[in-house]
Amino acid sequence: MIKTDIVIIGAGPVGLFTIFEAGLLKLKCHLIDSLPQPGGQCSEIYPKKPIYDIPGFPSILAGDLVDNLMEQAAPFKPGFTLGEAASTIEKVADDKFIVTTDKGTKHEAPIVMIAGGLGVFEPRKPPVENLELYEDKGVEYIIKDPEFYRGKDCVIAGGGDSALDWAIFLTDKKIASKVTLVHRRSSFRGHLDSVQKVMDLADAGKINLLTDREVVAIGGDGKVENVTIEHKKEGKEVLATDHFIPLFGLKPSLGPIADWGLEIEKNAIVVDTVDYSTNIPGIYAIGDVNTYTGKLKLILCGFHEGTIAVQSAFARIHPDKKNILKYTTVNGVTGF
Repeated sequence: MIKTDIVIIGAGPVGLFTIFEAGLLKLKCHLIDSLPQPGGQCSEIYPKKPIYDIPGFPSILAGDLVDNLMEQAAPFKPGFTLGEAASTIEKVADDKFIVTTDKGTKHEAPIVMIAGGLGVFEPRKPPVENLELYEDKGVEYIIKDPEFYRGKDCVIAGGGDSALDWAIFLTDKKIASKVTLVHRRSSFRGHLDSVQKVMDLADAGKINLLTDREVVAIGGDGKVENVTIEHKKEGKEVLATDHFIPLFGLKPSLGPIADWGLEIEKNAIVVDTVDYSTNIPGIYAIGDVNTYTGKLKLILCGFHEGTIAVQSAFARIHPDKKNILKYTTVNGVTGF
C-alpha cells in the first residue's frame, strides 16, 4: 500500500505543477498515469511542438515544459506509479480513499485529485481500407518527433490546427523533402493565421495543398509507398509518398473514471469553482478533465485550478491548522 497526502491521477503538466503547490503546504503527492513517463500528451503526443501561452515563455517546446515542471517539483520528492491506469476508487475508514490501478497497485490518501486531461485517447481514423496494415509502417496518427520525417515525402490529411501546424513546421524547418496537405473541404477549421500561412506556402510552391479531396486508399509492399486521392468532381489520382499522416484528432474517453460516482457532464467531471471539488468530498478534478461555466481548456487555467484545490485540500487534511499564504519571493522554496 502506497500512502501519501494527495493521490494525483494524471501526470500531465497540471498534475506536475500541483506537486509544487502542494509541496509549499508540506503535502506529499503520489501520481498515477497510464503512460510510461510523466508529461501526459506533452510527452507522448507532441514533445517537440511549441506552446505559446505559458506565462513567461514566449515559446516553449512541450517536452521542455515537462522537464521544467519535473525540476520544479523535484524538491518535494513526489512518487510515481507509471504505466498503470487508475481503475477503482474506494472510500475507507478515517475519511480516506484507496485508488487501485489496473495492475493491482493500491494507493491510500485522504485527498484524490483527478488531473487526467481529457481521459483516454484513441486516434480518429479515416475510413481507408486496410489502413491498419500500414500502421507504424508509414501510417502515423500523431507526430512525436519531427526528425523522424527528415528528408521524407509526407502526406498529411486534416483541416484542424494539428494538420495545419505540422504542415507548416515540417515545411518551414525544411525537415520533410515534400509536404502534401489534403483536406476534404476548401475551408479549414484552424486558426486564421495558420490557414493564411499554409496558403502562402502553397502559393510559393512549398506545400502541395489539395482541397476538396480525400485519401481513399493506400498502396505499398509492406510499407506505405503511395496513396490514392479522390477529388469530388475530378476523380482519383495516385501520389507517391513515404508517410501518410491522418491528423483528425483524438477521441477522448473518461474510461473507468466515469464509473466512480462522480457527476459527469459531456464527458467531463462537474466541479465547484470555489475549490474545484467534485460531488464526492475529498475528490477534486483539475485541468481539462473538469467542466464548469466559463471553462477554458488551457494549461495555464489548470495550473490555477490545481493551486486553489490544494489550498482546500490542506484545510480538509488539517482542519485545526490555519494556512497563511506565504509568498515564495519572501520565503523561498523549501523541499522535504
